[in-house]
Amino acid sequence: MSGSVARPDRELPPLAVVGGRLATGLLDVTTDLTALDGDGFWAVVLSFEGEAVCARFDRVRPARPWPGPPWRGPAAEAWTSSLDRDAFCAGVEAIRAAIAAGDVYQVNLTRRLSAPAPAGADVAALGAALAVGNPAPYSAVVRVPSHGVHVASASPERFLSRDGDVVESRPIKGTAPTAAGLTAKDWAENVMIADLVRNDLGRVCEFGSVEVPALCALEQHPGLVHLVTTVRGRLRPGTGWADVVDATFPPGSVTGAPKLAALEVIGKLEPVGRGPYCGAVGWVDAGARRGDLNVAIRTFWLADGQLHLGTGGGITWDSDPAAEWAETELKARRLLAVASR
Repeated sequence: MSGSVARPDRELPPLAVVGGRLATGLLDVTTDLTALDGDGFWAVVLSFEGEAVCARFDRVRPARPWPGPPWRGPAAEAWTSSLDRDAFCAGVEAIRAAIAAGDVYQVNLTRRLSAPAPAGADVAALGAALAVGNPAPYSAVVRVPSHGVHVASASPERFLSRDGDVVESRPIKGTAPTAAGLTAKDWAENVMIADLVRNDLGRVCEFGSVEVPALCALEQHPGLVHLVTTVRGRLRPGTGWADVVDATFPPGSVTGAPKLAALEVIGKLEPVGRGPYCGAVGWVDAGARRGDLNVAIRTFWLADGQLHLGTGGGITWDSDPAAEWAETELKARRLLAVASR
């Protein structure tokens, strides 16, 4: 989230479009997650590397289209990838070798797509375009220019919701153009990550309260289908937002298993940091003890004069490098069609 960004002629005011609400009137910004246990309405952005920006807003109302210029993105041919096809496929083989050696069971491998940001690029306009061209249940826009936050997410995945003491995660593993394209590898991968999420929540939930109400449920999304599992639990007394994030972040569906070993492999194979991609974006109503954070996949962000988009997938022993590359292309295709001119 750090670094310079493409600046409009005048700095746009801070705002957040999260949970179907438009938040304006910035009150304060903090990196301290314990503030989320206080009061007020917060927009939250967590980078994959763990940097937090929590922005508290004064005015919150139902989100509706707001006046402004339409999104005009970079040319379709301007996008480049941090890993080309050969490098990505080599990464898949390296992960398979690590699995064969017993170091990991699964690793999420990603690449960053980047293009020069148009003059005056505004993630709010991009977010409005995504809401039409690629609607998603956990979509979010957060714009806090003073802290370099310019994020527009069309995420289909819930990282963590909270309603009082009840917390829920809905990890996605398994992606194909249609349900018929899902493989045994997709189902096995989903079960593996669901178990990881159960263990993560078990670190902060009451003993015996963690359950799986839905395992490998099929969900339709624009241009593809996903397998989604629901994991739910009840927090131990006195557990705050910082405790829950510390126990569960980064999301297991975008790291791998075991999580720490998978993160080491990711650090060796991915040439650039993920930034907001594969982190989390969402909202917290501190006074009501409610909130919802997405897994920041299908997510664009502005930084260093560039518009970025991440894409990737989970790699297991059964992974075919060419098929894994094709899956990253599938996940990015519709989003690039919306974001490019």
